[in-house]
Amino acid sequence: MAADSQDLPEASIQNILDQDSLKWVFVGGKGGVGKTTCSSILSILLSRVRQSVLIISTDPAHNLSDAFQQRFTKTPTLVNGFTNLYAMEVDPTVENEEVGGPDGMDSLFSELANAIPGIDEAMSFAEMLKLVQTMDYSVIVFDTAPTGHTLRLLQFPSTLEKGLAKVMSLRNKFGGLMTQMTRLFGIDDEFGEDAILGRLEGMKDVIEQVNKQFKDPDLTTFVCVCIPEFLSLYETERLVQELTKFEIDTHNIIINQVLFDEEDVDSKLLRARMRMQQKYLDQFYMLYDDFHISKLPLLAEEVTGVEALKAFSPHFLTPYKPSAANYTVEELEQKVSTLRQRLQDAEAELERIRKGKQKA
Repeated sequence: MAADSQDLPEASIQNILDQDSLKWVFVGGKGGVGKTTCSSILSILLSRVRQSVLIISTDPAHNLSDAFQQRFTKTPTLVNGFTNLYAMEVDPTVENEEVGGPDGMDSLFSELANAIPGIDEAMSFAEMLKLVQTMDYSVIVFDTAPTGHTLRLLQFPSTLEKGLAKVMSLRNKFGGLMTQMTRLFGIDDEFGEDAILGRLEGMKDVIEQVNKQFKDPDLTTFVCVCIPEFLSLYETERLVQELTKFEIDTHNIIINQVLFDEEDVDSKLLRARMRMQQKYLDQFYMLYDDFHISKLPLLAEEVTGVEALKAFSPHFLTPYKPSAANYTVEELEQKVSTLRQRLQDAEAELERIRKGKQKA
């Protein structure tokens, strides 16, 4: 099936730029497929049509600083060369420093964290969302961690609910014992079980409020980034199914690192890889015939720095065309001459092999 077939949605992310109501844009996929580059370019394009844009990296690898060649922290920082694009990097697995001191609260909170897997992550994510909601950005782009982490992030409301239930059951079971224990360990009231409970309640409210927004297709969309290989196709299918289960809108797929069939590719390895990629590209178009599918070329070097990101951004809006289509007459004549020479060399090699076989 041809990518530019009339019945397929436009091969572009223009639909995201046109949707003025969008508040949250998630960019996710398997590790190593170019999510950070895609989310960075998406945020640059959004900054042209929106009042203010914040891009947040929730990937512990934090490639955002590499992409923009600028150091980012957990505080939103203006990206160099922009007046309305901000970036921040948050580590969802960091310890909650503000929860308590190294001795007192640590023991009690780490017990809670161990009892409910993901509770520390959920709470730091809630803290970050609380912070973001107090800021007035017109759209927020999430450069998410690889797929498994992204799906955990979407389960945070239920994780926090489990956390609350656990604290309540401990409270009911042991009554005032927990309070006595916290005092015995010299923990202030502000770090006691009431404080944890209150904080969990607060986090849960924020997460639930945001979760409602995540499930609203007018406010939230998810962009899947992948490469034309089996594992990436499989991971994308799993991600799309999970997003559907969580009622999160997704209708854009970016297929990165595509080898386009240019006339001057004579490497057997590249040709074989192109055939393999084409097989998976066909499957993508068959599975996601109602998605906006953008294909991006495999480049000789990484796209890093604001200028390189801007230069690559047009391919997100109009389908990439190999440069072969833009040759001048002189360049084409040179190519024909080179191909003739290669053909002569190949024929001479074939003749040599034939003669060698006859002698044998």
